[in-house]
Amino acid sequence: MWKPLLFAAVLMSASAAQAATRDQLVVTPAWLAAHAADKDLVILHVGSADGYAAGHVPGARLVDAKLLQVSGPELKVEVPPADLLHKQMEGLGISDNSHIVVYNETGEFQRATRVLFTLDVAGFGDRSSLLDGGLAEWKKTGHATSTEPAPPGQGHLAPLDMQPKVVTADFVQSHAKMPGYDLIDARDAIFYGGMVAKMTGDGHIPGARSLPYTKVFDSDGKLKPAAELKALFAAAGVKPGDHVVAYCQVGGQSSAVVFAARTVGIEPQLYDGSFEDWSRRKLPVETSNAPGK
Repeated sequence: MWKPLLFAAVLMSASAAQAATRDQLVVTPAWLAAHAADKDLVILHVGSADGYAAGHVPGARLVDAKLLQVSGPELKVEVPPADLLHKQMEGLGISDNSHIVVYNETGEFQRATRVLFTLDVAGFGDRSSLLDGGLAEWKKTGHATSTEPAPPGQGHLAPLDMQPKVVTADFVQSHAKMPGYDLIDARDAIFYGGMVAKMTGDGHIPGARSLPYTKVFDSDGKLKPAAELKALFAAAGVKPGDHVVAYCQVGGQSSAVVFAARTVGIEPQLYDGSFEDWSRRKLPVETSNAPGK
């Protein structure tokens, strides 16, 4: 059975602590194959019903776009309220002692990191991991897939200990230029700079720096090495000890940046309404490519 790596802080350097955190948050196909029979392991396949039926990691349960998020008339992607999230997680077979491995069916890795973000909000951040490279890497490394659905099973959870990982527009406005807080726009640079408009406005939230979500993963869907991630965050103005607040269009792409930040020891939060909510409120935007703090 997997358990989080526990080390006495006094025996570790900061870099070693960050490596341990990444080791907990990112697992390889070899690790997953070796632990597939662990009784508390829950594997989540993030994708479509057709893709799942065509082949998935044996024992994995399907998470489609309607699970672990809610949509409304104004905002497309939001973390479910605690009672609904509790019910959905139990329906996926998740219990208090579960360790969850999440992977994506396709190259859209931000779908898997969005699920991981929701699990982190639910208090399962230290017991949830990403399968590095997703289903493609599982197959590439010679592991078999299954077309059989996972056997039914209901989890049993205590009330969720919801974590303060989600922030609002008011929080963003009050912290965007505050020392120690770094606002990160995770969208593609063309949207950040206002070259192409989406939603009801163009440009970015004043004070935000650009770190496109596509930069934190390699072309093969694997998370970039820690040194490269640290360099990306440093280039976006993140200093040691800073807190990161990330946003995108609706809260999906920014989850990849939030996840990457966690693996290098940066404390992140996500503006769940993102630019969709910001635009709806008719709040100000910038179009310059290099805003200062």
